[in-house]
Amino acid sequence: MLNKLLNNRLFVLYFAPFTIGALSTLSFEPFNLIIVNFLILPIFFYLIIFINKKSKNVYRKKPFKKNFFLFGVFFGFGFYLSGISWITNSLTFDDNFKILIPFALILIPLFLSLFTGFTALLIGPYLKFDFVSLIIFSGGLSFSDYLRAKLFTGFPWNLWAYSTSGVDEILQILNVSGLYLYNLLTITFFTLPVIIFFKIRIIKKLFYFFISTLIILFVYIYGNYEINKNKKLVGLNDQIIYVKIISPNFDLKYGLSKKEIEKRLINLIRYSEPDKGKKTLFIWPEGVFSGYSFEEIKIFKNLILDNFSKDHTIVFGANKLDPSSGNFFNSMFVINNNFEILQSYDKQKLVPFGEFLPFEKLLNHLGLKKITEGHGSFLRGNKKKIIKINEMNILPLICYEIIFTDFIQKSNDNINLIINISEDGWFGNSIGPDQHFVKSIFRAIENNTFLLRSTNKGVSAIIDNKGNIIKKLNRNEAGNIEFDVPLIKSKKNKNDLIFFGVLITYLLIFFIFRKKNAKQ
Repeated sequence: MLNKLLNNRLFVLYFAPFTIGALSTLSFEPFNLIIVNFLILPIFFYLIIFINKKSKNVYRKKPFKKNFFLFGVFFGFGFYLSGISWITNSLTFDDNFKILIPFALILIPLFLSLFTGFTALLIGPYLKFDFVSLIIFSGGLSFSDYLRAKLFTGFPWNLWAYSTSGVDEILQILNVSGLYLYNLLTITFFTLPVIIFFKIRIIKKLFYFFISTLIILFVYIYGNYEINKNKKLVGLNDQIIYVKIISPNFDLKYGLSKKEIEKRLINLIRYSEPDKGKKTLFIWPEGVFSGYSFEEIKIFKNLILDNFSKDHTIVFGANKLDPSSGNFFNSMFVINNNFEILQSYDKQKLVPFGEFLPFEKLLNHLGLKKITEGHGSFLRGNKKKIIKINEMNILPLICYEIIFTDFIQKSNDNINLIINISEDGWFGNSIGPDQHFVKSIFRAIENNTFLLRSTNKGVSAIIDNKGNIIKKLNRNEAGNIEFDVPLIKSKKNKNDLIFFGVLITYLLIFFIFRKKNAKQ
């Protein structure tokens, strides 16, 4: 039966890769079935090798390399169709966009699947059933993920590394390796079982099993040591800021009146429970003043003045108007109790179609606009900015920016706090908010810094510098969480340089062994 299926071109090139790609979603939040990847990636690897063997004498389709491309595309299509189907939920809030739901559901995953398609095309002809092939397979997939994170504004969602989010000890290597190297090592580890258990001699099986076990044990011990050491260091830190994170659970709604904005502000104040005698940093989410600019909200400044003191600082999201150009930005504001701006940051990583419309003039003629309410396309912030308030050096991340690991590298300043505000109502009741939240854990560990996350209808949390969730409010839960947060300076690493160093090493190992085997 199995041989019959494997000799069936439609099964091997279309059905099988699509199915295993779709099942990979189970390894990510909120399912966290990490064991799935010990099946998905080995099967992916095995089938590429099988295609390499059978293309010429069984499938008989020319050009033969086309088989690799089709296989990779259908794997990627299943992977993204199941993993990011939540993206269509954002199109349900505007009737003009509802017609695009079928196109978004198909075309976005199909476009992203080209990365895996071209990867399979490039590496497929060189793969055999040996360890050096596993090396080039892992290197190829990880480089594909890297390109996906960088090209066309970037979309580093659901890298294989994120499926390990539940193992805090293993994750500590992130602060040394960076995300992309960790992703490469993760793919290698997930794929290794196919080499250990199939088609190699018992001596090699034992060797690979011993080495892989030793590496995992070392990483686990290192992680456990870092976590325990950190508990002592955090306790000795004398730079502490009292923080309150608010999650209001407002309905995502277009066309809010000023009366409704005022009501929202009153509720935010109620959830904040301000103590005028206690120095506090309050963090409110993005999107709570939907469609309104800072200047428009300022008419309610007396509400702030009446309820907060000079010892209070408030962080929140709103639109910003540049009077000189007339351009609008999606911004994070830091204000005092007199509604005066202490610092602000303009979002750099804008969501295509959500916050800006590509080919805006053309698409406007077709009746389309950006999905988020209010003004025309937002303008991108011109530089990465660190918000400095007294002893705090804050890395501001608005919503979607939390998925990008390299923001910290763009700053010349050492940060000691990360603040992420987000409107997760766009995801609806999908798996999107859970997948979005996991990225916060990784950013905290990578930068060895506490991360404070305030969302509407998402997961709000206080995460320590080792990825431990100190406190959290679950999605659709209203209220506040508070904590005395230590200000821990980040440790920068050159993620890209480390990743490429190891990737080049992988390539050298592959070519050396292939050349050696060719001579024998």
